[in-house]
Amino acid sequence: MSRPNGLSRAALRFKPASFAGTFIALAMAALIVSACGILLETGLRASVPPERYAAVPVVAAADQQAHMVTGSGESRSDSPSPVPDRARLDNSLVEKARSAPGARAAVADLTFPLQSAKGPVTAHNWGSTAFTGERLSSGAAPKAGQVVLSAGRVGDSVTLTTADGPRTFTVSGLTRAQEPTAWFADSEAVRISGHPGKIDAIAVLPEKGVSAGELKASVAKVFGGKELGGKVKVYAGQDRGAAEDGSLGFAQEVLTGIGGSFGGVATMVAMFTAAGTVALCVGQRAREFALLRAIGATPRQIRRTIATEALMLAPLAGALGCLPGIALASWWFGQLKEKGAVPDGVQLSVSWIPLVSATGAVILTALLAGYAAARRASRIKPGQALGEASVERLRPGWIRTPLGIAALVGGFFFSRLAATQTGDDAANAALGVVMCFMLSVALLGPLVARACAALFGLLLRGAGASGHLAAANSRTNSRRMASAITPIVLAMAFASTLVFMHTSEDRAAAHQQEAGITADHIVRADGGLPSDAVSRADRTPGVESAVGVLKTSVLIPAGSGGDRWLQSASAQGVSGTAKSLAQVQNLDVRDGALGLGRGEVALDASLAKNAKVGVGDRVELRLPDGTVATPTVVATYGRGLGLSQVTLPQDALAPHVTSPFSTELWTKGGTADALAPLGGQTGHVLDREAYTGAASMDRELNAWANTVMAAVLGGFAAIAAGNTLVMTVLDRRRELGMLRLIGSTRRQVLRMVGWEALLVACAGIAIGSAIALATLVPMMNGLTGENPYIPPLLYGSFAGSALALGLLATHLPARAALRTRL
Repeated sequence: MSRPNGLSRAALRFKPASFAGTFIALAMAALIVSACGILLETGLRASVPPERYAAVPVVAAADQQAHMVTGSGESRSDSPSPVPDRARLDNSLVEKARSAPGARAAVADLTFPLQSAKGPVTAHNWGSTAFTGERLSSGAAPKAGQVVLSAGRVGDSVTLTTADGPRTFTVSGLTRAQEPTAWFADSEAVRISGHPGKIDAIAVLPEKGVSAGELKASVAKVFGGKELGGKVKVYAGQDRGAAEDGSLGFAQEVLTGIGGSFGGVATMVAMFTAAGTVALCVGQRAREFALLRAIGATPRQIRRTIATEALMLAPLAGALGCLPGIALASWWFGQLKEKGAVPDGVQLSVSWIPLVSATGAVILTALLAGYAAARRASRIKPGQALGEASVERLRPGWIRTPLGIAALVGGFFFSRLAATQTGDDAANAALGVVMCFMLSVALLGPLVARACAALFGLLLRGAGASGHLAAANSRTNSRRMASAITPIVLAMAFASTLVFMHTSEDRAAAHQQEAGITADHIVRADGGLPSDAVSRADRTPGVESAVGVLKTSVLIPAGSGGDRWLQSASAQGVSGTAKSLAQVQNLDVRDGALGLGRGEVALDASLAKNAKVGVGDRVELRLPDGTVATPTVVATYGRGLGLSQVTLPQDALAPHVTSPFSTELWTKGGTADALAPLGGQTGHVLDREAYTGAASMDRELNAWANTVMAAVLGGFAAIAAGNTLVMTVLDRRRELGMLRLIGSTRRQVLRMVGWEALLVACAGIAIGSAIALATLVPMMNGLTGENPYIPPLLYGSFAGSALALGLLATHLPARAALRTRL
């Protein structure tokens, strides 16, 4: 008899169609794994080239991560999260950096916004020109009460609005900068920046002959004392870009979230689906393996044959799948850049690591799945193998069945757990729901298929002989039917969960905004409103109340026990009285009273429950720059998703954001024409409807991300489903031909195949929808307090697509099979 590798080569050479489905499944799995791996690697290696610090070899800046530390000793855990704004250093640390051996100079750097009569102005400290290279075109460097501008005349007086209000400065000099820019004396810049005593970074310049690496080590040693606790980070080389671009941390979180969290789920689904296809292919060749056993092949030779086939097929499939995987990652990354989630300076990292990992994963999957599928055929007696190859074994597997039941029980457990949780706890538990139920469907596939065949078979009794035959075929060949149902379940469950999660959140937010916005007009300004906008609005005829709102985000602890992390929450800092706020925003206060004095905060009720705090408790917040604050909760309210989840006095937030100016002005009464001048050069006035539409755009990135992830997973599962259906139909050439020989017409056979496809598609749609609903109901009740919203037309398009896929993927190959002779 031929050697196993000879059998493998012969099978691939003379029956390539038998392996086409397996090749496609493995290539698609490699596509998903490589694309997610590339994004993960890009997130881990993400960096931006330095611009402002291009001439500075070493930069010291604050750690731009807020840390949630739990436990101690070996059980100590640190969960970092990017700060929403920018963490800053104490100005006193400049002298400490200057004392580092090898340092010639240490220069503070500070950038902050101002306002002028002509619009926003970017301000710096004059000392930073030592490394930026900016030079005077006329005049002199600024002293106290003076300013250097990019346009104007030396000696003129100019009024600029700082965080403390309008101030008048004398123009001491001019530069040739293109953008509106102002420079102040270092001490004055620190004082008027809105962050007294704080600076953005420290630029360290070396003495002659000191390398950047030596200087970095020296500065790091100076800042390595226990009193700083790792709060100062020292950068050199390409890493210097992270010191000036605060959005890099968010970009890394987005990329690692997609490549890691979503990539982990996608990889598991891809590998599981590919394994099912490999198992189906091996199972379809059971007769061939049984004949080999009958003519003397040993179990070891059968296993070697399968392994050799996997090693000949999987590497090529993996390598070819990586090519579109690179294209998918490039497109995905480009879209994230266009939407502002990733800075322009970050480049996509494509190395051998994710490509080799993807190829290795599909090889391992093919080997394990092939071994598992051929395990019984290679071990039992040749005669028994021939019998089982002719008739499908109905007895459930003693390994798969207990595991499937355990996964089913786990799904119900997580569903019940998610129903009792709120916020991120509900979302995390809901993820366990969909994964456990999907695993149970895959493991209990034959039993599920048999139950579906029995149920839908009752409905097929009225479809004549073709319907009866389709129902009987489905009951008898439940394993084949299970292989076709599982990918459709995958597509429906994941696509529905990801897409309808967004539609539910969007609808809940819209309802909350519709009920919560009681202001008549809202003035928005990209560069911030003038500092006197609220007082001027109060004096405007017809205005009953005016409230300035500073929009930002804060971090709040979530989770319980040792599993705690910092989650981002939308926040608003409001100026004015509680009475004025109540006239422009109906927050739906559930408990307490909205007073908002110094050291007080109001929280969304769901957020408060997730953080396990109530009225009268102190809650630990990380303000936008990472500063820890512990205000007292004075109220909880119900419309945080549509408005803001955290409400604080504006004075508590302003010192901890880059721009201390209000971003919005909410008014009751007045006219749009009268309010328009209050927005300054960049302001515009919106009514309630326009503001609701503009606010919903803030969720566009999340919606787009969910849609793309649904398209990636759903598309993969749909292709896998079509591939599996084609494989099952083509494997039935002998059966379909036999039906024609015993007198069935071509039309009757096609109708039978059509009814089978309808049964498979409907079963997959029903089970997938049930899994999505079991996931969405507890998740949405925890996140929004409402039931999920499923747009009928959108759901209909999902179900219709699955139905059309099932019919096309069976009808077309069946027609082709009927053209061939036995």
